[in-house]
Amino acid sequence: MGSVRERLGHELFLRVAGPDGATHAERIHGRPGPRWFEPDSPITRVHGDASMFVGGIRALLLQTLHPAAMRGVAEHSGYRGDMWGRLARTSRFLAVTTFGHADDAQQAVDIVRAIHERVAGTMDDGTAYSAADPHLLGWVHVAEIDSFLRAHTVYGKEPLVGADRDVYVAQTAEVARRLGVIDPPTTEAELAAALAAYRPELRGTPEAREAVSYLLLRPPLPLLARAPYGVLVAAAIGLMPRWTRRPLRLPWLPVSERTVVRALGGLATGTIRWAMTPARDPRS
Repeated sequence: MGSVRERLGHELFLRVAGPDGATHAERIHGRPGPRWFEPDSPITRVHGDASMFVGGIRALLLQTLHPAAMRGVAEHSGYRGDMWGRLARTSRFLAVTTFGHADDAQQAVDIVRAIHERVAGTMDDGTAYSAADPHLLGWVHVAEIDSFLRAHTVYGKEPLVGADRDVYVAQTAEVARRLGVIDPPTTEAELAAALAAYRPELRGTPEAREAVSYLLLRPPLPLLARAPYGVLVAAAIGLMPRWTRRPLRLPWLPVSERTVVRALGGLATGTIRWAMTPARDPRS
């Protein structure tokens, strides 16, 4: 059983962290010194949980609904040819800003800000867009944090309750400010209000539907991995708001989503959690 756990954990880690993930992980968790966040604080509990697999997919689906954000991805991203590379870079950024040394976390933020400055273009109506636009950065941030928090609530090992939920939102706001977001939400209520404020800007563009189709139906995965991935995708879709389904052509099956999908999603995230937890030495 130990060897099965190790193989599965290794394969998952490679997909999420990339081939050089072990080197980065050693520095992130092993370098002594100050961190932005205390161990076992809400942000470390959420971002270190297997529910992030579901939350990450939901965040990607939700983010496609902003036309300017999606145009930037379509014109400047290699998501079709380098899906796993992008995933590894995103997961590394979350890991280093959540768990890493303060200097490494700030360096990661500086690198992302420099990349954002180079991502710009024009919409179909002639208006300009920029990945460094604080308003656009705000959308990406709230879509991510809402997704991570919702996934952790449903599929997390120990879901946050009470004031810890607001603390989580406030902690993520610290990173968002450093990235250039102006006045990010610091409570769960403010997070909901921010999402609602963006809603008039959101719609399902052809670029968004193409990205969703690629993510759902054509991921670069071996056949044996398609079924487990499909469960995570179904779990992510099950957490999407009802109003997002038609613009993105996502299914709406409320009864199944509350029963079968949640049961399978819980099994999948539980398996991931088991696989990525180092086995104890039976002699200890």
